[in-house]
Amino acid sequence: MPTRYEAAIHLDIPLEMAKRHGIPSQISKVDLEKIAADPPAWLVQSRANRTGKKPVWQALTCTVCGAEEIARPKKWWPSFSFLACDHHDASELPKPAAGEERAFVYGVGTSFFGVVDSTSPASDSSHA
Repeated sequence: MPTRYEAAIHLDIPLEMAKRHGIPSQISKVDLEKIAADPPAWLVQSRANRTGKKPVWQALTCTVCGAEEIARPKKWWPSFSFLACDHHDASELPKPAAGEERAFVYGVGTSFFGVVDSTSPASDSSHA
């Protein structure tokens, strides 16, 4: 029996919205499919209001071990080069390409950190 969290992911709505609109803490697969197939007015309105700029849910996958988690993306998340579980060491990660700088973002999902590899800005030699 799916949980409210799983139902929110399936319906592509925030968990708070599922709770606010009476999705129970556990819902049968049949009832969940009924909601998905014939959405109530609040769900139709929610989908109509989406701008498409930010997904409701994002799959997080560890580059090292393949562990997965589905999480609500945060506004502060940059575009990650890849993600890894918190328990992995930096030595386990793929090496950055030549000339790229690496930054780490902690607190992604419940157990991940993000890696952002970017090309360092070219130094301006005109100010020598």
